[in-house]
Amino acid sequence: MPEPSRRRPPADLARLIEDAITAAPTGSDPWPALERAHIASQPWAWPHLRVHAAMFRLAWRERDRREIAGQAIRLAVAGPGSLANRYPPGNTGRTTMGLTEHGPIPADLADLLR
Repeated sequence: MPEPSRRRPPADLARLIEDAITAAPTGSDPWPALERAHIASQPWAWPHLRVHAAMFRLAWRERDRREIAGQAIRLAVAGPGSLANRYPPGNTGRTTMGLTEHGPIPADLADLLR
């Protein structure tokens, strides 16, 4: 995993995160890309918060009350969790996973996170 003291993700990860956030409002199913961006962003507070903000906006647009509430909570804890290096690797950031539940990290993301 990346050093917790890093302020910015590497360029490849930053591009993946930015692309997912930018495409989310217009994509036919933006959730998978945002979930991957979430996994990639967890070590860095600001990108991590940006992904959760994009997830919150998408949940709002879809009128998904459960996801809206879950993202509101995640917006409150994501930044401090990243800064403290206390986040569950592989967590997709969705309410379908618990806040502390770990998940598998796709191989291509695992390579980029090393």
